[in-house]
Amino acid sequence: MAGSQRLKRMADSVQREVADLIRQELKDPRLGGYVTISAVKVSPDLGYAEIYVTVMGRELGDEQTEEANKETLKVLNNASGFLRQELSRRIKTRVTPRLRFHYDKTNAYGNYMFDLIEEAVKDLPERKKEQD
Repeated sequence: MAGSQRLKRMADSVQREVADLIRQELKDPRLGGYVTISAVKVSPDLGYAEIYVTVMGRELGDEQTEEANKETLKVLNNASGFLRQELSRRIKTRVTPRLRFHYDKTNAYGNYMFDLIEEAVKDLPERKKEQD
């Protein structure tokens, strides 16, 4: 149980610091939109950190968007060595996990579903408010 608390604290630290590093240090123009880290999972041996990112300002389903998201992941994974080195300077641990970035579609999927619901209910007649 103490190990899981340690992993959670490590994941929180990695999330906070990597988000700061992406915002301040990565100046690659291929990073489209606003990159946010939605979750971090650290392996029990602290060897790897799986980082799930979303890119705000893009919608799900657009072919150009999918390509742009792949490009963003490619940029982040290529910069993972630099980010790991900077992370090791910021958090003082014996082991700094290797960083692997993954695209998290949950936020975009939620927006997509909300738009579908809005589209479906716009043709329904408005309900009259019941008076007591």
